Amino acid sequence: MKIRDARDSDGERLAELINACYDEYAGCVLDIDGEVPELRAIATHHAGNGGRFWVAENDRRILGCVGVTPGPDNTFELKKLYVAKDARKMGVGKRLVSLVEAEAMSRGARAIDLWSDTRFEDAHRLYERRGYVRGAKTRELHDKSNSVERYFRKELR
Repeated sequence: MKIRDARDSDGERLAELINACYDEYAGCVLDIDGEVPELRAIATHHAGNGGRFWVAENDRRILGCVGVTPGPDNTFELKKLYVAKDARKMGVGKRLVSLVEAEAMSRGARAIDLWSDTRFEDAHRLYERRGYVRGAKTRELHDKSNSVERYFRKELR
């Protein structure tokens, strides 16, 4: 497995990965043009927001992805952590989250925030093992998936 910076041309394969992850949960719908158009140019989108995006791949198959962007008050936000079902429990998610943490720390961040759909309990366990604290806050996205997201934070200093 190789982890590299994402390219805009990864969009179709990223959509396949995310769609497969969504298919594991009733009611999750991937609406690229309506809700996540950044998938069409993921590297440009993240760079334009001062962030980065990575993919983990094996033989040109994307096994996982994650992004990071600067947030307010010297924080960063972890974005779009997805790992293919058959690649889970193999350290892919852990390595991707480590990249986000290293990037944020190298840029002097004091904390990393993230929001995760309440249905994604496996991901929540990964975050908590990595030291992220589950907050009391949730937010409704009013999207096609009727998503409610839970807030997590990891203090870095």
